[in-house]
Amino acid sequence: MTYRLRGIVSTMMKRRGFIYEIMTNKIMFLMLLPTLIFFLINSYMPMVGIYYAFTRFDFNDGLFGSPFVGLDNFSFLWKSGILMKLTLNTLGYNLAFIVFGNVFAILCAVLLSEIRSVWFKKIAQSVMFLPYFISFVILSVIVYNLFNYESGFLNTTLKEFSSSPVDVYNTPWAWVFLIILFYLWKNLGYSMVIYLAAITGISEEYYEAAKMDGANIFERVWHITIPMLKPTFVILLLFALGSIMKGQFDLFYQLIGNNGVLFNATDIIDTYVYRSLKVTFDVGMATAAGLYQSLFGFILIISVNYIIRKMNDDYALF
Repeated sequence: MTYRLRGIVSTMMKRRGFIYEIMTNKIMFLMLLPTLIFFLINSYMPMVGIYYAFTRFDFNDGLFGSPFVGLDNFSFLWKSGILMKLTLNTLGYNLAFIVFGNVFAILCAVLLSEIRSVWFKKIAQSVMFLPYFISFVILSVIVYNLFNYESGFLNTTLKEFSSSPVDVYNTPWAWVFLIILFYLWKNLGYSMVIYLAAITGISEEYYEAAKMDGANIFERVWHITIPMLKPTFVILLLFALGSIMKGQFDLFYQLIGNNGVLFNATDIIDTYVYRSLKVTFDVGMATAAGLYQSLFGFILIISVNYIIRKMNDDYALF
């Protein structure tokens, strides 16, 4: 009788649905209201602008008065080869950021966790974390003073040794490595702190047991520390993949600017969209590229999360 009564009550609760939930948890939903309003205004209402991607936008005619061109903007981006180049550059750089960023962050976190000198550990963390707070504008000034052809540090040093100066700002392939290098320099400390916090949370009992079994430091790191960092790595990987098509606009724009010589090797979707709006005022083309970027990223994160959920449900985001 008791189980039957519970079943009837459970069925009634389900039938009452969402309205019943609101009435029962009014305070909770009221606390959630500001967040819902924020996302409604800043994330969902602007989605009306997606319509720009299917128009040849005219400022005189406005959004719904501009000529509807269907998929012409997407067709132009694809046939011109711009879309493929932007996609490869954006994916390539972001994959490099994810792979090298996580590998070096884990390596530095493991090395710091094994250092017993407290003062050295604190100084090292501070020195590595400091570049994260340097703005990209300041970074662009540093890079310019390093590689300027006439008076940069690199060429001034080469001239002192009677060597020929290097025109870095006219050498596209060099910036593939420089952009990755400066990204790592700026973000390594932040990523390292996350992994270092995860290592700190590992129980010392595991390491003590491994020492008793005769495991050396490399074996302890490989069989205890690295496996314990797997959940943190997977979560950070999913977050990074969610924005893999966004690129690092500040980094690319501040370092490259409007140097057309370097566009072929450094142009990503974000910088292309910005130039389309700033230089040519081609709203339709810029929106088409942005819509493609969002859809590609959405499909990618859903696919990767599905694969991870099949492999281990505990690591999936949803």
